[in-house]
Amino acid sequence: MNSTSVPGNDHSYFWVCVSMCVGVMGTALASPLYPLYQEAWHLAPSQIAQLYTAYMIAALATLLFLGRLTDRHGFLPVLRGGVILVTVGITVSALAWDVLSFTISRVLIGLASGLIVTSSSLGLGQLRKGGNSQRVAATISLTLAFGFGLGPVVGGLIAQWTPYPLVSAYLPSIVLGLLAVYALFRIKLKPQLPHPAAGAGGWRHWLPALSLPAAPLTRPYLIGGLAAFSAFGMFSLYASLAPSFMDRMVPWHGPAVSGLSIGVILFLSAAFQFVARPWITKRVIIWGLLGLALANVLLMLNTMTTSPLLFASSVLTTAFGHGLCNLGGISVVNKVAPPHQRSSLLSTYLMIAYLGSILPVLGMGWLADHIGLSNALLVFCTCIVLLTGCLAFMALRTPVIAAPES
Repeated sequence: MNSTSVPGNDHSYFWVCVSMCVGVMGTALASPLYPLYQEAWHLAPSQIAQLYTAYMIAALATLLFLGRLTDRHGFLPVLRGGVILVTVGITVSALAWDVLSFTISRVLIGLASGLIVTSSSLGLGQLRKGGNSQRVAATISLTLAFGFGLGPVVGGLIAQWTPYPLVSAYLPSIVLGLLAVYALFRIKLKPQLPHPAAGAGGWRHWLPALSLPAAPLTRPYLIGGLAAFSAFGMFSLYASLAPSFMDRMVPWHGPAVSGLSIGVILFLSAAFQFVARPWITKRVIIWGLLGLALANVLLMLNTMTTSPLLFASSVLTTAFGHGLCNLGGISVVNKVAPPHQRSSLLSTYLMIAYLGSILPVLGMGWLADHIGLSNALLVFCTCIVLLTGCLAFMALRTPVIAAPES
């Protein structure tokens, strides 16, 4: 699908970026609100975990089974549907009255998240076809980081100081969602024929749309995907442990504090990505992996000393590693993916990254039940150091990607 000849691409490009930001803003918004739900509905910690899992399972299901929708129908209709769905899901969250209704809202938001991230990423690449793939990758990664960070910050600040926090926190996202839907329906692109490799339809159309690139490019692609796995795992760890760290290190508490602590990593991540845009992809990946390895070493030292300086240093290096690993991963996908595989390769990459936000934290939770939180954290950090160190060594020995941009 080619949209390079469509007039108004700058306008379209801007609103696709806004829609991506608004979509992921809604997905992370509930993070600082979970303690309020726990108090209001008398939830057990396991129920909070189930709410988080419902969202992630839905997002993974979208990537697995709906990855070909963009190939078949074009990015714009899928993006419109995703933004509508996330706005509906956020509205249901604001109206939720019990665990079941809130779980339904999280499932809707998870489904929408997969559609939005995939379709908008592909759309930005198409609207800038023939341009600098590193610049497009930086735009995608920066927008995702900013949107994910904006959600918990805005939601936490509103919930801290307004009445009815479990309703008012969602209002900005609802308004922005409606604005994005209106803007997307005003975008007019030339009708495009589906790519021949999109499939003929039928039940095979709904099979998981996962794939790997051609053999010479498989290694850098998997390194990029596992770098994103590590980055997502580290961020999920900080998001889940932020309240306990903050209780000991700052005198303020509440959703604003936890929301800001989550947002700081993502905003700094976006800043580091902006600085690293001119770097070659290989350099971005290697430094990102080394940053995550150092962050885990600092976090292990902080676990033994509870030093605010070490904690701040670990947050800074986590943001550095998170930003560069995500930027490098998206850059690899853009470089290795031919047009007929772009959607499936992006879905596979995102699936690997999303698993990074589930499996390591679930494993650490299981370990914490058996050996204690501090010991579990040391095991977690050791595993991530070994993983990122090995990946950095492999990346160093991998040739620079020379695949032609398409």
